[in-house]
Amino acid sequence: MRIPSFIIPSQFLVRKPLLQRVYHRILVSRLLKHTMATITLKSPPITVKLPEGLSEERLLGFSPFNNWLKTLTHSLSLQRSNPSHPFHADPYSLHSITIQSFDLFGHAPNQRLGFLKLTADVRNTADETLSGSVFLRGPSVAMLVMLIPDDVVASAENEADERYVVLTVQPRIPAGSLEFVELPAGMVDEGGSFAGTAAQEIREELDLEIPESELRCLSDMVAESETRGEHSEDLPAAMYPSAGGCDEHIPIYMHERRVPRETLKEWTGKLTGLRDDGERITLKLVKMKDLWREGRHDSKALAAVALWEGLRRENKL
Repeated sequence: MRIPSFIIPSQFLVRKPLLQRVYHRILVSRLLKHTMATITLKSPPITVKLPEGLSEERLLGFSPFNNWLKTLTHSLSLQRSNPSHPFHADPYSLHSITIQSFDLFGHAPNQRLGFLKLTADVRNTADETLSGSVFLRGPSVAMLVMLIPDDVVASAENEADERYVVLTVQPRIPAGSLEFVELPAGMVDEGGSFAGTAAQEIREELDLEIPESELRCLSDMVAESETRGEHSEDLPAAMYPSAGGCDEHIPIYMHERRVPRETLKEWTGKLTGLRDDGERITLKLVKMKDLWREGRHDSKALAAVALWEGLRRENKL
């Protein structure tokens, strides 16, 4: 392997042949250490470049990667099978994937893959490309938990004025905030269910036990009325908060119950969260009719408002 002279430090430019060979081997080993391994997938048959430390086994065992690739492959196939597709004349294809970096969660030796950053080479025969910078993290769930004081007389008008939503206030470093107001939410672990994760997050963040059977998925309720044809993309019934760069999709669950009015006072300002996992959560209660304003920074809250109000207009809630 020939080493360009411009990357050889001046102290390595020696004249003795033996020392030159030694320094050459040192430099080659250093360069190879940082090269990427390349694998070829069976379906679709494309090459994937892996960074140092990420094995083929770990990558292919990461559900977010497999699900993203399956969804993208299906969407690309629709270009050819659907004559009315906007890209039918010159369809795009996935040619290769480069994994740029990854994050591991947990502690050795039980670490698991948490985040992936990759680029996908997607282009057509005219060599026109589609933006393929992707951050993979997998699905999450969000919970719209509504509480009504049990002394409120049951009527649409009374309940509308005293229906409270439980929000969390916590640090969100990616947003540059230490007091981010949002709906309770959590990532779906490998092999976990959406409803199970929702119930677990409600227990951890709100200290409230709600059986999975009592949770209703607003996202699924909307999808039930949707007619899917043979040329439909296979996207999950969920909200994508940042589809321009991230695969994260979030179904919205809801639960409503009556509680003693004293409970509302106890919950306001209550500290919760798993401290060992770095969670510092304070609870905040706001009226449902004010959620659009109080949760304006949170895409989950805004999506919950839209779904909840839409389903109520159609008398499905």
